Amino acid sequence: MSDANERINFKDMCARFDVTPRTLRYYEYIELLAPLKDGRARFYGPREVARMTLILRGRRFGFSLEEIRQWLELYGKTGTKPQMQVMIELADRQLAVLATQKAELEATISDLRALRNQVAEGNAIG
Repeated sequence: MSDANERINFKDMCARFDVTPRTLRYYEYIELLAPLKDGRARFYGPREVARMTLILRGRRFGFSLEEIRQWLELYGKTGTKPQMQVMIELADRQLAVLATQKAELEATISDLRALRNQVAEGNAIG
């Protein structure tokens, strides 16, 4: 978005972020997004586009919508520094969760590979 006053409509917002209308309405319902309304039409400005980018990034990293909502709220209440501190804490916690999941996945892959090789060699499963 090059123009600070540029607004996009609901359909274009869904397309830009590859989300369903239901998802976009839900994010509005739980107050992650606050589009401008003109009758039944919704319009999204640069602030909402930036928030949507952060929401989807947070989801990709495994954060809950509630964690994302609280983190976004901090900016309006306390500014950038406290928001960044909370992000560090959330990231540290999520990195630990992801490391555990990675170790479990690697063990599962190793077990499956061993079973596959055992069967490929003509050995009975057991």
